[in-house]
Amino acid sequence: MSRQKFPKGWDAESIKRLAEHYDNMSDEERAADADAAALEQPEQTVISVPTELMPAIRQLLAAYKAS
Repeated sequence: MSRQKFPKGWDAESIKRLAEHYDNMSDEERAADADAAALEQPEQTVISVPTELMPAIRQLLAAYKAS
């Protein structure tokens, strides 16, 4: 059995607490949390798009990252 690797400063207990925190949030609280996190990264944009556009968007992102 292999040991799990955690990010620096994290352990199994901190991961468990984080999971419990998000598991106990309502849908509205999770949405507000995601919105707040998005505002903390002004160099990124969060949008909602129709699911059928995702394959084309993934292709565009792959081409962008490759260049």
